Amino acid sequence: MSLPIVLITGQLLTDAVWQPLLDVWGDREVIVADNRSDDSIEGFAQRLLDNAPPKFVLIGHAMGGFVAFEVMRRAPERVAKLALIATLASADGPAQTARRQGYIDLVESGRFDQVVEERIPILFPEEKRGDERLLGIARAMAADTGADTFLAQQRAIMARIDSRPRLSEIAVPTLLVWGEKDGITSRAHHDEILEAIPGSRLELVPGAGHLPTVEAPEVVVPLLTDFIDE
Repeated sequence: MSLPIVLITGQLLTDAVWQPLLDVWGDREVIVADNRSDDSIEGFAQRLLDNAPPKFVLIGHAMGGFVAFEVMRRAPERVAKLALIATLASADGPAQTARRQGYIDLVESGRFDQVVEERIPILFPEEKRGDERLLGIARAMAADTGADTFLAQQRAIMARIDSRPRLSEIAVPTLLVWGEKDGITSRAHHDEILEAIPGSRLELVPGAGHLPTVEAPEVVVPLLTDFIDE
């Protein structure tokens, strides 16, 4: 019997980002962790652990990767395998903090709808920015998240610690997935994790941006399924 799978969704994203996987994994136990009820990475991680099965496969996307690193620090014995999608291990630098503060300013001035429009150029490569299906998914996820939850997620991200010093302690099979046209995380971010986690491997998703699960499900779904089952 396959292990339960716990999915940790990124900021301003909902279960919809996992839909291609959920459609295929209907016969598996899959839990999407709560990314709405806390305002710290530590809070998200502890809530996940309080509600997860004793042993599980952990898959984190973007902000979900930050939470996954905290789960690995708190309860490494409960995670059988780890997959990280479009994430990074360092804390924010000045440029990221400034960008996030800009989003907060937009929300606080009543322009939450503008946040997702400003993010589209970093979510999707140029050739996909006219794809109404992808834009519809991104806008619907942002609307479903809402301004208050977005602000709480921003606070959590901005206050997160640097996870790099303890990456070498991760001792479970680890898969990194990165869309080669991601406008938020870079190849260097993933190489840093790859070099630090013993035995980890990196899979590139050609032509995909920051949301490879919905941009290239034909690549990502079999990749994650095979990783879990192997």
